[in-house]
Amino acid sequence: MNVFRIAADMAHLLAIIILLLKIWKSRSCSGISARSQILFAIVFTARYLDLFTTYISLYNTFMKITFLVATYATVYFIFFKFRSTYMRESDTFRVELLIIPSAILAFLINHDYAPFELLWTFSIYLEAVAILPQLFLLQSTGSAEVITAHYLFALGSYRGLYILNWIYRYYTEEYFDPIVVVAGIVQTVLYADFFYLYVTRVVQTRKGLELPI
Repeated sequence: MNVFRIAADMAHLLAIIILLLKIWKSRSCSGISARSQILFAIVFTARYLDLFTTYISLYNTFMKITFLVATYATVYFIFFKFRSTYMRESDTFRVELLIIPSAILAFLINHDYAPFELLWTFSIYLEAVAILPQLFLLQSTGSAEVITAHYLFALGSYRGLYILNWIYRYYTEEYFDPIVVVAGIVQTVLYADFFYLYVTRVVQTRKGLELPI
């Protein structure tokens, strides 16, 4: 494990903490796409089913459990504890348009047809596009709370750092996984426009104001 991988994991963890704190402190899920969170829950469930069969390290196990628990907690907050604040009428992206192609692609392009391998591949493809409902929600509402913008920026940073991790591993270990790399690049590209808006507007905006999209 190298510094880029650790930094990426920490950025991912930070994103989740930012989101949960935002929901808990404001007692509101406004501006958060439940559909994206459901997709992330599917991603982590499919990817981490090996939690019950394979032990890699304490760090690996801790991160898997943390991502699973935090994501399902977010879904619970949106649909149960703070459901009156959920922007259901604006969160309308058709997630089946992401789930079905990801599943088909996993069967067509993978490393192996073993069940866990297919689930892992499916999770990689789905994660690449799981943020689309959230970005669609921001576009449909026309603005984003600064704290939500921080969450998205941390998620995008996580993917960007993983690209550096892959570059590092390619030159030091001759490791290259085209499925992971291509999916990661696609996911990072989806954040590109938001990165520009974040740098040009959010960092110049006082906390509590909204970011025009």
